[in-house]
Amino acid sequence: MTLTLSAVLLFALASVVAVKTRASNAGAAVVLFLFGFFTAGTGAYGPIRDLVASFVRFLSQLG
Repeated sequence: MTLTLSAVLLFALASVVAVKTRASNAGAAVVLFLFGFFTAGTGAYGPIRDLVASFVRFLSQLG
């Protein structure tokens, strides 16, 4: 039996662990960088970009 997991899922789990444990070393930085890199290469790039753009527009309308 073969189990296949995507790199995005693995780096997401590792990123959650790094943030929850408040790790601030080079390994945590690499994990977070790779999570962002692999997330950007998926179909999630568009919705994430739209979410960030909406949040920025929201913040600009507050001030």
